[in-house]
Amino acid sequence: MSKVQANCLLLLAAAFWGFGNVAQKTVLDHLDPLSAVGMRCLIAGLMVAPLTMLEWGRKFGPGYWMSLTKVSVLFSISIIIQQVSYLDTSVTNASFLVSTATVMTPLAAWLLIGERPTAVGGLAAAMTVVGVWLLSGGLTASSSQGDLAAILSAACYAVWMVELGRHMQTHGAPVAAAAAQFLGAAVLTLPLGALQGNLSLAAISDAGPELAVLGIFSTGAAFGIQTVAQRFTSASHAAVIVSAESVFGAIGAAIFLGERLSPTGAVGAAVVFGSITLLSLTTDKISKPAVAD
Repeated sequence: MSKVQANCLLLLAAAFWGFGNVAQKTVLDHLDPLSAVGMRCLIAGLMVAPLTMLEWGRKFGPGYWMSLTKVSVLFSISIIIQQVSYLDTSVTNASFLVSTATVMTPLAAWLLIGERPTAVGGLAAAMTVVGVWLLSGGLTASSSQGDLAAILSAACYAVWMVELGRHMQTHGAPVAAAAAQFLGAAVLTLPLGALQGNLSLAAISDAGPELAVLGIFSTGAAFGIQTVAQRFTSASHAAVIVSAESVFGAIGAAIFLGERLSPTGAVGAAVVFGSITLLSLTTDKISKPAVAD
């Protein structure tokens, strides 16, 4: 897969996340955060698991299982904290604050794997944060615990993207990695949702439309696509491209909720896509995948 193809896949993932932002908020009208995460990840895991047969019999190198466990745990932590943040913040604030992973990821890559940020990459990351801020209309006057949780989830996502990139470029097998992340999160959260949340057949039925959107598109398709694409592009570049989620979220709000972008928001959307275009014109140097396609 070429870098251009990987970037296009990441843009598709961003579209799935953006259009699913409203569902991530409204699902909490029916389910607690742990149950919501568990159900969306269970749906995604069941969707992806049969495809692992395509990778059956593949030999994995040393450190594979430890690396896969690390990636799966980081994924679970990130998605749980993000879902919890929606309890006490707006969709607009959460969208902006989670997108700060764009600037955290190059720093995490530098600290964890020694990948020094380039000048163009740093400029693109900064442009992205400014663009998303303009698109969101800025944060509300007061910060809440939900805002802090969204920032924490952004930091966790930054570390996850770095570790996911390292895992994929070393070991490959994207379907197995995606299935492990989804089913691992479901196994972790569903028992807690049953014991301490409001997980029940009635609640699941009421949240059916939101869970379908989140499970199939925002989790199974989007995170699955990112898992595949990060074998062919760096974590820092991926973070900038998936930040287009905020733009697609605004488009979704216009289509489904009748909302319209302000002139400032339109400028912000242009800045985000400008940063993605700038990044797409640069050379993304990553290590060569260790296994064949």
